[in-house]
Amino acid sequence: MKRTKKTILGIIITIVITGLLLIYYTFKNELVSVSSNLNELSGFEFDKEKNLWGINDSGNLPEIYQIDSVGNIEKTIKITNAENIDWEDMTQDNKGNFYIGDFGNNLNKRKNLTIYKINNPTHIKGNETKAEIIRFKFEDQFYFPEPKSDKNFDLEAFIFYKNELYLFTKNRTKPFDGQTHLYKVNNNAGNYKAKFISSVKTCSSNKYLCWITSAAINPSKNKIALMSSNKIFLLENWKGDDFFSGSIKEIDIGLVTQKEAITFYNDSIIIYADEKFKKIGGNIYYLNINKAIERRLNRAETLKAPN
Repeated sequence: MKRTKKTILGIIITIVITGLLLIYYTFKNELVSVSSNLNELSGFEFDKEKNLWGINDSGNLPEIYQIDSVGNIEKTIKITNAENIDWEDMTQDNKGNFYIGDFGNNLNKRKNLTIYKINNPTHIKGNETKAEIIRFKFEDQFYFPEPKSDKNFDLEAFIFYKNELYLFTKNRTKPFDGQTHLYKVNNNAGNYKAKFISSVKTCSSNKYLCWITSAAINPSKNKIALMSSNKIFLLENWKGDDFFSGSIKEIDIGLVTQKEAITFYNDSIIIYADEKFKKIGGNIYYLNINKAIERRLNRAETLKAPN
């Protein structure tokens, strides 16, 4: 992004990240470009002190990275008893412990789905730590892989909620039916079966526009954001732990890129990122969901207005 007067289209917003005032422009909601070492950013999370941590996708090192206010790596922590087969998302519990989902399952063939649980990164001294290991399989997957019409056991998104981990599948069915399944699994070390809760149909026309690539829950635990390539699905007012039982709003975030990381900064501000591909992407963005929903409602009212 060229930071010139011509590119400043809105007001300057200030938020505190790692104790610094971070000033950014509202043009395309872009916050900062990330280091080339984070080109495959697949998940991130703010710790309790508002430091931003991220992970890279499959084939990279089993490390988490603290990202500074200009998109560079400030600190690296290696998880010594982990491997990065296909790291896809991060979340944290109420104590600040981080969970890293090594459960990418494009071919629906994996039998070693894993979640690594580590201490709050701000409490880790040095640059190495060990993880508790959570292993699981889906209670309703019986073939590896399943038939094409049932390939809905890929995972790129999860959250922590009331002492459980909740998983949102990335649908790879052929023909594509648009269903995202919700499962839950225990958050402590052990071997488990992920229990099916419910499903929702995000769309059926184009999988790249509605399959789920990351998830986040706000600090007040009453909003969940599910990410796709060009939109965010905002879940609210659910009953129990069936997050699909309440309202679902779609927020269009524009350009279709490979977006695979999302988190809440606070109850109103979402931070998300896309991977760099052919010189497009590789940025971290912000979104004020209250304003986005207001714009969405105003647009809907305009479309419904009589001639």
